[in-house]
Amino acid sequence: MILAIDVGNTNTCMGIFDGDKLVSNWRIVTVADRTADEVGLLMLQFFSFAGISRQDICDVIISSVVPPVMYSLNLAAEKYLGKVPITVSEKTVTGINNLYDNPREVGADRIVNAVAALKLYGGPVIIVDFGTATTFCAVTEKGDYLGGIICAGIKISMDALFAKAAKLPRVDIAVPENVIGKNTVESMQAGAVFGFAGQVDYIVKKMKKELGGNAKVIATGGLAHMIAKETKSIDVINEMLTLQGLKFIYDMNKE
Repeated sequence: MILAIDVGNTNTCMGIFDGDKLVSNWRIVTVADRTADEVGLLMLQFFSFAGISRQDICDVIISSVVPPVMYSLNLAAEKYLGKVPITVSEKTVTGINNLYDNPREVGADRIVNAVAALKLYGGPVIIVDFGTATTFCAVTEKGDYLGGIICAGIKISMDALFAKAAKLPRVDIAVPENVIGKNTVESMQAGAVFGFAGQVDYIVKKMKKELGGNAKVIATGGLAHMIAKETKSIDVINEMLTLQGLKFIYDMNKE
């Protein structure tokens, strides 16, 4: 079994692959100052809940956009699982030709998503990741990563409204019944959900024009289901895209 870990700014996702099948997955809050022992014990608790022994884990692969967590994460894998993780970097074999001006600036998760999307759905493809930031990535049929767009994420935007507008409350992100809100909470929810849905449709339309083809659009991330249902442009929702990409990359690099 392979343990795949994707460390994001807000959440860390872990998944266990038995062959090519994702058999268990978990999501925890990313905490930079967790010790290796805390991380290791969390892993073992998850394994126990899923009926998996740590001896079943034959390898670990990690992608991360939060460097401060890596020391504890690597140490936990070595101490509790007896494995030295593969860490996705610009030197890792991915099959993706990164055409960014400075390839090191591209977050590992974006390249991992590109690998999975190209493998599963073919190219050209546009990946929309609803994470801490909302990112849009463009990949050609040949596997060229062209670049993309980085926008403020939905939760960040809502938190900013609460922090900067004295009379606006903190609200749950949910789909309201109407676009025209009848109270402050509904109005803020409409702005978040329908506003971001409109953002997605407009940006995807412009990206497709630049790509010069009918690219497939894949949505991933924690809020993918909520927002994607309100768009016209998203073709597929795959919340496990990053974990699947990590497994594909592991298979390329296991030797």
